[in-house]
Amino acid sequence: MIAALLGGASSSAAPPRSLRVLFVGNSLTATNDLPAHAAALAEASGRKLEYGTVAFGGYNLEDHWSNGEARRALASGSWDVVVMQQGPSAFPESQADLRLWATRFADEARSHGTRPALLTVWPEGWRRAALPEVIKSYSRAAAAAGAALLPAGVAWQLAWRCSARVALYGADDFHPSPTGTYAAALVVYGRLFQAPLRTLELRGSGLPARTSTLLQASAARALDRRLAPRERCG
Repeated sequence: MIAALLGGASSSAAPPRSLRVLFVGNSLTATNDLPAHAAALAEASGRKLEYGTVAFGGYNLEDHWSNGEARRALASGSWDVVVMQQGPSAFPESQADLRLWATRFADEARSHGTRPALLTVWPEGWRRAALPEVIKSYSRAAAAAGAALLPAGVAWQLAWRCSARVALYGADDFHPSPTGTYAAALVVYGRLFQAPLRTLELRGSGLPARTSTLLQASAARALDRRLAPRERCG
C-alpha cells in the first residue's frame, strides 16, 4: 500500500487510512509543529497519522547523518514513511549536497522498509526570488533519491500568485507563520494519504474561510490535481 502511494506498486491499491511517519529536518519542520498539523488534518478526516520528529535548528541532512539519531529511528523499522528536509538548497553546491544526502538517507530508509519523501521548503523572504531554484533543487533531489516529493514550496508559490498578501512567513521572514505551516501540512497530508484537500473539515483553525480555501486549492494544485480555472485561487 505504501509502495503504491509513494511509487513502486500498482496505482490501484487503496490509499492508506493510517500511517506512521518519521519527520527528519530542522526548525522549518519544528516551528509550529508541522507534524502535529499534518496529524490533525488526518484526524479531522477520519484518518490516523502517528509521527516521530527528529529536528534540530540549522541542521542539513549531512548533519543528521553524522548525529545518528535519525538513522537510529529508521533502524527501528517502525515507520511507513520518512519525510526529510533541510534548508532551501538553492545554490549549486547546496543542490549537490541535498541530492547526495537525500539519496543516502533514502537508501537507508528503504533498507529498513521505510519509504522516503522530501519536503520542498522555501528561501528567506529577502531571497524570495530564489523560490523557483529551491523548487527545482528539491525536485531533482527527489528524482535522484527515488523519493516522493511533498512540494510545500510550490503550494506557497501558487498561493502568492493568487494573493501576494497571504502571510506565509513568520516574524523573522524565514520560518513559517501558522498559516505557512498549515499550507505545508496540507501538502504532506494530501500526498501521503492521497486524500481530498478542498473540504470543510480541513479548514485551518483561526483562519478566514477565504484564506483556508485559497491554501487548500494551492496545495491541491501543487500536488497536480486538476481544478477548474475559477477554483484555482479557492
